[in-house]
Amino acid sequence: MKYLSLVILLVCIPAYGQSEWTLTTEKEGIKVFSKVVSDSKIKALRAECEMEATASEVVALLLDVGAAEKWVCHTKQCNLVRKISPTELYYYAEVSLPWPLENRDFVAHMQVSEDPATHIVTVNAPAVPGIVASKKGKVRVKHSYNVWTIIPIGKNHVELIYTLQVDPGGMIPAWIVNSFASQGPIISFTNMRKELATGKYRGR
Repeated sequence: MKYLSLVILLVCIPAYGQSEWTLTTEKEGIKVFSKVVSDSKIKALRAECEMEATASEVVALLLDVGAAEKWVCHTKQCNLVRKISPTELYYYAEVSLPWPLENRDFVAHMQVSEDPATHIVTVNAPAVPGIVASKKGKVRVKHSYNVWTIIPIGKNHVELIYTLQVDPGGMIPAWIVNSFASQGPIISFTNMRKELATGKYRGR
């Protein structure tokens, strides 16, 4: 999503019909897949890659919502709205789109959980209505499925699987969304690697 990073963000959605994932882009170990979704012109996305980091470091980065402005593709702003617990919060984000399209914004409800047997961590962050009033000049995204799956595969390595299905709302051709969708995860995952490599989240 060079222009739709909800997009980033804006990847294992069994309820999205019977179509199979199709590889659309691969670069530097990052694979991006798409899948046709029933009753929607917008395809679902799935991105996969390995990261040199622990699951805790990845979770710490995801919970540092303000940092999304640095690494999530075309995120104009990202702010904490409400912190419920160390593993649950609400955040507001605005995504920049090229003129003449209006920027999109959304409020996400992020929840982190870990399987005690496998230590696989799941971070759900669907868009939710309410919480923050709609803003003039921005199209509010009201529906999205946004999940990170973090799988430990070594001492300091994890496999990341990111799944996204979103309704961007407003007037925007589906072909634009689908055409640029494969680039957003590549840009975001590349930036994510750089953020984790700084050591800022080590030991958290």
